Parts: sequence; C-alpha cells; structure tokens
Amino acid sequence: MGKVIGIVAIKGGVGKTTIAASLAADLANNCNKKILLIDANYSAPNLGLHMDILLPEKTIHDVLEGKIKLKNAINNRYGVDVIAGSYIYNKIFNYLKLKDKINKLKDKYDFIIVDSSPGLNEEILSTILSSDNLFVVTTPDYPTLSCTMKAAKLAKQRGIKLSGIILNKIKDPKYEIDIKEIEENLSLPVVASFKDDKVHIRALFNRVPVTLYNRRAKFSQEIHNLSLALCNQKENKSIWKKIFSVNMKREEVNRQILKENLYKNTLK
Repeated sequence: MGKVIGIVAIKGGVGKTTIAASLAADLANNCNKKILLIDANYSAPNLGLHMDILLPEKTIHDVLEGKIKLKNAINNRYGVDVIAGSYIYNKIFNYLKLKDKINKLKDKYDFIIVDSSPGLNEEILSTILSSDNLFVVTTPDYPTLSCTMKAAKLAKQRGIKLSGIILNKIKDPKYEIDIKEIEENLSLPVVASFKDDKVHIRALFNRVPVTLYNRRAKFSQEIHNLSLALCNQKENKSIWKKIFSVNMKREEVNRQILKENLYKNTLK
C-alpha cells in the first residue's frame, strides 16, 4: 500500500509546487519508485507547467465532478504519473472527495504526492485529509513563518500530525530566522533546507523538474536526501565527510528520525 505525501504551504510563492514536482521526479527516476503526482491547488493550478503539461484534456477537476475516474486523468511525464488541474475551471464541487478517489489507487503506487492549495481553506483540507504524511513548505522570513506558526498550532489543536518543515529560499541567514529557532517555534523538525537559487527558474522555463534539469545542483541533492529518507535508504555521504567525520547537519539528523518513524513498524 502506497504512502500519500501531502506538500502544503500557508502562503503562496514559497516554492511548494517546485518541491512537489522535483520530489516526485526524483523518487521515480533516482529511487525507482512508482509515483502519482496530483495537483490539488484547484483555484490556481500550475503543477502542469512544472511537468510540461500545458493543456491537459482531463483534469482533477473532471475527476472530482464525477465525469471520469482518477486513473483516466493520468498523463505520464518524466517517468511520473501526473494528474494536472484545469486552468479554466470555475465550477464549485466537493474537494473532500479527493481522499476516496486516492484510496482506490494507493495499492498501485509506492507514493502519491499531493500538491495542495496555499492558505487555510477547504482546498488545503482535502490534501490534509488525504495524506498519510504532511510536509509544510515555508521560507525563513518573519511574515511567512508567522502564518506557518498559526497553521501548525491549528493543526495540532485538531489532531493533525505534521511530519516536518521544508525550508526554502534561504537568502541571507544574518537577516532570517535560523533553523533552530524555527524548530523551537513550530515544534517541528526541518527535514530539508534550500538556499535561494536560480536553478528552479531555469528548470521551470524549460518545464522540467529541477531534479532532472540539474541533478548536481544542491537543490537536487537535498531533494534526493529527502527521497532516500522516505524510501528507508541511507544517504550517500561524500568521501570527505567519511574521512574527516564531518558533523551531521540538523536536517540530516531529522531525516534519520523521520525515516525511523515512517518505518518503525516494518521489518528491517
């Protein structure tokens, strides 16, 4: 039975969709996993742009309206099964049907990755209810983190478990909140962090996930480390880290803990 991974954000523009697409492509191409990627940003879908699906004939909107089955809305791109959203859909439908639709396909995939709508609304609730594990994407600036903090507290009050924080677009640590303080305020581990890099802009221009556009980019390497944790595999340390016993980064320790939590009930 596959795991459903929800990628959520409380504020737009933090790189949520870039991370969802890149993680899906990495799991499929570098970890040999069967992946389904779903655009659950119903009001403003753009996952298709990241996966070179510009005008999908059948979309998640058609599925939730009951016109077609989920499996009939699939497009395959870059080794990933993708269900894109409609750019022109304006009807109102029941977003919360997503969980039932996904459950019918869980046994056919290793991971189903759901890219949510930003903000606290009914759209994001469909991702939250559908997911086995939720990761919140945020940037290290005060306005975004204050919104994320409110959402994390609300999730905790409602009994919704968050698996970790993905910290994106780090620009100047001297003027941003550091990882330790973020973890203390959100009571959540940072499982991956990315410096602000133009590689994602170039990848989007070419409509290719970052992890395939430039496999050597630090962004791609960090995504791959998260993929390895999700797959219960060890990270590939460089020869220099092994020789000089370089201390593990905070995120690396957190990924190890994440892996243990995900697979604690399975036989090693």
